[in-house]
Amino acid sequence: MSQVDPGTPTWLRAHNDRTAFRLLLEHGPLTRAQLGALSGMSKPTAAQMLARLERIDLIHPVGEVSAGRGPNAVSYGVRPDRITGVAVSMLADGIHAVVVDATDAEHPIAEISLATTERTPDADVRRAIDAACAAAEVDPATVSIVAVGVQAAVDVIGDTLSFTDTLPGWPATGSRARIEERLGLTAVLENDVNLAAMAERAVGVSTEADTAVLFWIGQGLGVALDFGGVVHRGASGGAGEIGYLEVPRSASSIEPGADDLTSLVGGRPVSRLLGAEAGERLGDVLHRLPTDPEALDAVAERVVVAIAPLLAIVDPGLLVLGGPTGAAGGGGLAERVTRRLDREAHPHLSVQASTTGDQPVLLGARRLLVERIRDLLEADITPAG
Repeated sequence: MSQVDPGTPTWLRAHNDRTAFRLLLEHGPLTRAQLGALSGMSKPTAAQMLARLERIDLIHPVGEVSAGRGPNAVSYGVRPDRITGVAVSMLADGIHAVVVDATDAEHPIAEISLATTERTPDADVRRAIDAACAAAEVDPATVSIVAVGVQAAVDVIGDTLSFTDTLPGWPATGSRARIEERLGLTAVLENDVNLAAMAERAVGVSTEADTAVLFWIGQGLGVALDFGGVVHRGASGGAGEIGYLEVPRSASSIEPGADDLTSLVGGRPVSRLLGAEAGERLGDVLHRLPTDPEALDAVAERVVVAIAPLLAIVDPGLLVLGGPTGAAGGGGLAERVTRRLDREAHPHLSVQASTTGDQPVLLGARRLLVERIRDLLEADITPAG
């Protein structure tokens, strides 16, 4: 493609069209007059921008708006079906998946059981796409990109996965390439806790934080490091994999048999604290945590031990307690952790519970996909168009 000089009519036309497209994404459907008012353009210019965007299939008429005495004005919106994606959360025994489009519309979440299914990366993602599209009544052929949250460390450069206990059938090397080659789409693999941190930054308690640490407490443990809105993954994607760290000597009085941090504050010890009976798992008993002061105290004590090395190294301004246990403990757990902190060492640290709901991984994957899909669509707005 030849270079178009800035300031020329051709360049200006493409610039105006991108402005119009972004306004339609930000505000939703607009009429010619509304677009003109928001963009500062005349009505004829706004009409031309809409016509060009419609000609390349980025927008379409979605309704009419009363224009007073004259004929109703046509409103235009971004086409949600031009390119779609699927956000996927890979769990130990199942998949949660949801369709994502450029308008960031809400779609039903599909839940797929994998208890008796043979697993491979491409088969798992294919099931996720088919189930999500069926739930949303969307044509799977429109899906061009997937974002998959996995309970593993993801090395993007090497296309490798580490700590893959919950991903049977997924090879340590080449999972992303296999998905892309066999399904014919773009795949983004990301650590699930990192995606949850992206959700927290977008709509949760981390929106204004300079440095935030998300401590995911569930069946396993994980940490996401958010430095000014950028997730720090480390050289090989392993930043935040703290569940395998050995417990300090001081933890022997809390959990004598603990050998790593997961055995101190992961799913099994927390389940025991909540009185789980034989056959009950963490999810079966977590509802008891908010109303059990003794259990909240015990979990808070363990959290403080687990995060001590993290706070010493990162010294964040915000610690977010997330994951199933962090969300269930809520403000009560955050308050108890705060009381147990060494305030001389961390005078400015705020501890808060996550506010991103029960699907933070999917929410983070959605945010990532919305940006990617919009970039792909905007790339179609060229001076030549």
